[in-house]
Amino acid sequence: MRVSQFFVSTLKEAPAEAELISHKLMLRAGLIKRLGSGLYTWMPLGLRVLRKIENIIREEMNNSGAMEVLMPAIQPAELWQETGRWDVFGLQMLKIKDRHKHDFCFGPTHEEIITDIVRKEIKSYRQLPLNFYQIQTKFRDEIRPRFGVMRAREFVMKDAYSFHTNEDSLMQTYQLMYETYSRIFTRLGLQFRAVSADTGAIGGSGSHEFHVLADSGEDAIAFCPDSDYAANIELASSPTPPQSPSIPDGNMQKIATPGKRTCAEVAEFLKIPLNKTLKTLAVKTNDRIFLLLLRGDHQLNELKVRKIPFLSEFQLANEEDILDETGTVPGFIGPVGLNTCVIADQAVMNMSNFVCGANEEGFHLMHVNFDRDLKLPEYIFDIRNVVTGDASPDGKGTLEICRGIEVGHIFQLRTKYSKIMKATFLDESGCTQHMEMGCYGIGVSRIVAAAIEQNHDEHGIIFPAAIAPFQLAIIPIGLQKNPQVRDIVEKLYQQFLDARIEVLLDDRDERPGVMFADMELIGIPHRIVIGERGLKQSIIEYQGRKDHSPQAIFIDEIFPFISTKLCID
Repeated sequence: MRVSQFFVSTLKEAPAEAELISHKLMLRAGLIKRLGSGLYTWMPLGLRVLRKIENIIREEMNNSGAMEVLMPAIQPAELWQETGRWDVFGLQMLKIKDRHKHDFCFGPTHEEIITDIVRKEIKSYRQLPLNFYQIQTKFRDEIRPRFGVMRAREFVMKDAYSFHTNEDSLMQTYQLMYETYSRIFTRLGLQFRAVSADTGAIGGSGSHEFHVLADSGEDAIAFCPDSDYAANIELASSPTPPQSPSIPDGNMQKIATPGKRTCAEVAEFLKIPLNKTLKTLAVKTNDRIFLLLLRGDHQLNELKVRKIPFLSEFQLANEEDILDETGTVPGFIGPVGLNTCVIADQAVMNMSNFVCGANEEGFHLMHVNFDRDLKLPEYIFDIRNVVTGDASPDGKGTLEICRGIEVGHIFQLRTKYSKIMKATFLDESGCTQHMEMGCYGIGVSRIVAAAIEQNHDEHGIIFPAAIAPFQLAIIPIGLQKNPQVRDIVEKLYQQFLDARIEVLLDDRDERPGVMFADMELIGIPHRIVIGERGLKQSIIEYQGRKDHSPQAIFIDEIFPFISTKLCID
């Protein structure tokens, strides 16, 4: 492709609204153009990247035995009402009416649609298992679209849905999808990690997320470098074996801590370690107050708390509720002397001689111990986020924390949708059974941004070779002025095209610096520079996008050299 026949539109500076580096570079490189809040047009350069990702996904899904379909983006409300998700999915669902005043939505996902198809078509166990997938546009009305295509309202997704006669069959396909996803992200040239995750709004009994590792990632991942254990921070746990209580080092004592409301402020004021303070949080559910106890250096994990049956709908108590229950204001509450139901994190039970709120504004208690100064908590649960250095649950080392961008998620839906929608089949005995289901998603357009977050430098994008818009850039110096340069360039350009190498020839009448900057910005992996000075010595300058300096290659060796770099026979 010649630049003169293509559309390259680069910017020196990113628009002010761009925050993440991927958003800035995608706009600067002309991969996307903003239409409105969370809405982007994929320009020719960006679309080439997107299509390459789609093709790799399609190849691996087809190889797994999945079959491609294409379902409507606009979905009737009746199916969503049948599963009860029409009212509970939330404001992310864009609801619309047609001219007949019938309700529809712009599909955020397709569980209802595919289940409706299968329940009408599949009658016998002999027709199962089946796995259908599509690559299609979705819409979710994000409250605050940001980060470009990372969190856009309209996006491209690969979603797949499998149907089975029993759980064993589901688990076989689930494992197959796990392996397929691993191959997909490996082929895409990404550093990634698969982690155990919560099922969230999709539901089901188990799931794994696939994260591209990047410092800018929204999700925290806990992993053990000495084993295969990895989990989203929301789901990660760490064993907390009980320890023998320490001998009290003095009587409980009330001490003034004026204006010191947080554990960090109290620890600094009293010159004690933060892990010697007790954090007390008041929560409310069904008009009842509970106290949650955490070590001062730990953070509450709300998802774990919501898995406690009687706290599934909890909210943080407001100041008025706290004052009525404890007689004091937030920042000074503690479990001593209260009749409120107490739920303690497991790590709290190994604390002794700790500091907690005195239920009096401006005061805390020191040298507090369970049994002696307050009764043991009514309930003990794991309700905190793990931290670096915690023991790995598999007993094979300690945990570390990194950041990740979620680009894939697989679910064991089981019978969540098939029971509600009566998706059944007749088994070998002629008995009616509900189908087991799996669900497998990949954020196709999000992968482009995630790849850039992981692969860039001060000059621009460094695309992995498998998804770069072009494999090779040719930059001629003096193309319009020097016949020898033009002849060599045209000959090599045609030779590369004949070899099915994706080459971009920058035939613009621009300064070399402009052409170099543009090719580095858009992230083409390989570059050759052909100029009069080099040709006098029969050499061409080659530089890989990650190379710090160019190297000289003889003209008659450049084609086999590039072919070897691109692994072309």
